[in-house]
Amino acid sequence: QVQLVESGGGLVQAGGSLRLSCAASGRTFSRYGMGWFRQAPGKEREFVAAISWSGGSTSYGNSVKGRFTISRDNAKNTVYLQMNSLQPEDTAVYYCAASRALIAVKWDEYVYWGQGTQVTVSS
Repeated sequence: QVQLVESGGGLVQAGGSLRLSCAASGRTFSRYGMGWFRQAPGKEREFVAAISWSGGSTSYGNSVKGRFTISRDNAKNTVYLQMNSLQPEDTAVYYCAASRALIAVKWDEYVYWGQGTQVTVSS
């Protein structure tokens, strides 16, 4: 069982930056591929980024490539999402998730989910 708690969301102006954190419980964090998804009101859940067990491999959704960076610190059981050049269309609830796959980009490959953190980007 893995419990995930996101933090770091908030209100930011367009062009600004935020760093989300996701703290995981459990002793097997390093055996989970980790990912970030987001969901805006009235829209489907969208893949944002994923990172492999060791952090050696990453994957990004097309809408965030070049602006967002995912990383992890297995010693701290934490995964991060650095978000730069934020735009109003990035406004959404951001969810952290854990997958038993080495790295996963589909939401149904993830077995544990956090409660989400709201990110709002004003124009």
